[in-house]
Amino acid sequence: MTLFEYAESLRGKRIGVIGIGVSNLPLLELLLSHGCDVTACDLRTREQMGAEAGRLEALGAKLRLGPGYLEDLDQDVLFRTPGLMPFDEHLERAREKGCLLTSEMEVFLSLCPCRVIAVTGSDGKTTTSTIIAELLKAAGYRVHLGGNIGHPLLCEIPEIEKDDIAVLELSSFQLHSMVCRPDIAVVTNITPNHLDKHRDYQDYIDAKRQILLHQTEACRLILNMDDEHTPYLTASARARISHFSDRQTPREGACLRDGVLVRVRGGREYPILPKAEIRLPGEHNVLNYLAAFAATEGLVPDEICAGVARSFAGVEHRLEIVRHLHGVTYINDSIGTSPTRTIAGLHAMRAKPIVIAGGYDKHLPFDELGDALCRYAKAVVLTGDTAEKIESAIKTSPEFAGSGLTIDRREDFREAVLTAAAAAGEGDIVLFSPACASFDHFKNFAERGKFYKSIIMELQ
Repeated sequence: MTLFEYAESLRGKRIGVIGIGVSNLPLLELLLSHGCDVTACDLRTREQMGAEAGRLEALGAKLRLGPGYLEDLDQDVLFRTPGLMPFDEHLERAREKGCLLTSEMEVFLSLCPCRVIAVTGSDGKTTTSTIIAELLKAAGYRVHLGGNIGHPLLCEIPEIEKDDIAVLELSSFQLHSMVCRPDIAVVTNITPNHLDKHRDYQDYIDAKRQILLHQTEACRLILNMDDEHTPYLTASARARISHFSDRQTPREGACLRDGVLVRVRGGREYPILPKAEIRLPGEHNVLNYLAAFAATEGLVPDEICAGVARSFAGVEHRLEIVRHLHGVTYINDSIGTSPTRTIAGLHAMRAKPIVIAGGYDKHLPFDELGDALCRYAKAVVLTGDTAEKIESAIKTSPEFAGSGLTIDRREDFREAVLTAAAAAGEGDIVLFSPACASFDHFKNFAERGKFYKSIIMELQ
């Protein structure tokens, strides 16, 4: 079915689109252009939406705005925003009435005419997705990068050709209850995350597992050989499995051998490049490259893999060097939205940094982060909703007493950044890696990272 045919098939049905955000705006415009009966629902009020509300009404949309936007949903088809989980009571009641619940990404996957490589995981999925896209582009493929990264792809389907490749980053929110069958699926790792949204940790794990449940024997699945959840995922898999690891050697996949990244084919090892030559800093990026090399086996030659690894400078907000000023290096790691991400960032530093951390509370434990900060940080400036919890984790760490670590807390984000900058001297690193989501004060991690960078660029 083409995108045109799909949109036409919805004419005569009552459509609800929940969330008038980046991913759903093109969808709304598509449905309205086909004369569909569309109700757009959003928590924001008309005043908060501004001119966008009037523009959508002019296109023919009915608006349901404000705190009661989820009440009495009775449409024939509902497109949910990723942040609203399928088990929400309002969506459950709508399904009981016969409503079909779907999403922009689920429809894209059902209509996409080209091969799909989909990446999920608790850490590294954005960087791994981007590396895969860079590898494929270097090998001459036309690539469409989207999903939880970049921009929505549904409305671009008419421009996608069968020989192209779509690379998708998929979050647990998107995957939860989704039917999808990527040609190649990658799970980077699974650690506790987003427990404020999921029923429990098992629900989060099972959301990640959705990426592989509908694959067939013709598909490929790339798993982390060292992740404790890999046996659980393997038990549900029908696809051909390859592994990546920086500790073990798989029969098929990619691994680290004596400091060299290698591909493994039928048990034979084929060196690609020494890890010291990878431009992106940090041991975690070795794993990201191994996952990407395993995913692109048979698509991207080894020598092209080596070239990309030596030249690719990374993704914005991911250990991004913002500025060198008065001998101080300022790094933006706003993507560090969980303790494990921030711990990985600490391991990537060449010296003990001054760390700015704290943000929205996703109800994750900070014990390991507290230990890591005592071990690897020179000083910590805390801000945001979780500041008190992180400070408690640091002070109750058995390593705190002998660490010499100083802790400062600031209510205002700008003040926290300026405090860290004032404490830094020649040769120091200021690392902004919050270990938390951004929603206490920012729309998303990208907005937060840009604000951090703007403060740093104002320094004299």
